[in-house]
Amino acid sequence: MNAKPIKPLDPDFTLGSYRLFRLFGFEVKLNLTWLLLALLIAWTLAAGLFPADYPGLAQRTYWWMGILGAGGVFLSIVLHELSHSLVARHFGLPIRGITLFIFGGVAEMEEEPVSPKVEFLMAAAGPLASFLLALILWRFTHLASLWQWPTAVVGVSHYLAIFNLIVAIFNLIPAFPLDGGRILRAALWYRQKDLCHATRIASQIGAGFGLVLMTLGGLSLLQGNFIGGMWWFLIGTFLRGAAKTSYQQLIAHQLLSGIQVRQLMHLAPITVSPTTTVAELVENYVYRHPSRMFPVVEDGKLLGCIAISSLKYLPKERWAQTKVAELLIPPSSENTVSPQADAAKLMAQMLKPNASTWYMVTDDSQFQGVISLQSLKEFIALKLEIESPTQEATLL
Repeated sequence: MNAKPIKPLDPDFTLGSYRLFRLFGFEVKLNLTWLLLALLIAWTLAAGLFPADYPGLAQRTYWWMGILGAGGVFLSIVLHELSHSLVARHFGLPIRGITLFIFGGVAEMEEEPVSPKVEFLMAAAGPLASFLLALILWRFTHLASLWQWPTAVVGVSHYLAIFNLIVAIFNLIPAFPLDGGRILRAALWYRQKDLCHATRIASQIGAGFGLVLMTLGGLSLLQGNFIGGMWWFLIGTFLRGAAKTSYQQLIAHQLLSGIQVRQLMHLAPITVSPTTTVAELVENYVYRHPSRMFPVVEDGKLLGCIAISSLKYLPKERWAQTKVAELLIPPSSENTVSPQADAAKLMAQMLKPNASTWYMVTDDSQFQGVISLQSLKEFIALKLEIESPTQEATLL
């Protein structure tokens, strides 16, 4: 039985997310959690809404309407997020792509907007696109009724018109990180010339709105509305967490701005030779210096790293004969960083879903040290404690 090394993450695949297609140059990805939402939408439409609004149709027709309705929701969310992405690209802001997940969709923006104007235009683009879709679908529904098109077509079109209208109105609620909250942040930023203060106020409102939704969800659960109550509670929890995280990430980015990786990296980490056996690795390194990852270095040159999790693929009786070189993960952009790299950008990379939280620092293949998300967080906490104790309390 051969040992199976752990491979670096595929840039086109992350745990639970799949790249579907490219639209206007943006990657559209689907998180597996969105399938749960799609199934819930299709079931609700086919078993509840459409039979109630359009009685007398075949059960098979209702299910086709439900599936088409879920597909229309997918396209509506993609177009909503696409509008944000197009405006961002117009102003030179990098967008990694669009990802759909259980709570809707998100345009993956790598940097904060450069001005209140850009923030406002980006935020307003989403609701505007949804309003426009609602208007087009409403007009189509009216014409389809006049032309006596099949009831299924009219029903799905009418539902999608209402859905886009609700999406537009809900997103205009001034609760960060909803679009309305971003519009509010843009207004506060323009008025006070302080992005941090504007983000803090908008995030507090967003967190409060999330708490309101959680409370309403709890009350609905007590009244016996399990699905609706649980849904509102989960959305409220997500919004509350997202609002707090957005503010924390902004503060962290500002505190790390201008600091290079070399200033925060660990200069003397424990390294492993490629000729070390797995048995020696476990006995002399893992048990004495607890870590899930060790750099593999030879004559100062970085060869890669060894992940402790890869040992589970190797039978224990082969530990004494197998060398670390057979299991190492080679250096890549997923696990190495330059000492001159910006620490703020590295932390943003580490905070992405399924990203590595531990990087090896290398300069022209020469091993320099390691840096971890934990060390960055400790630096931020220390800097806050010394320089901004009041802001630390707000952040934590």
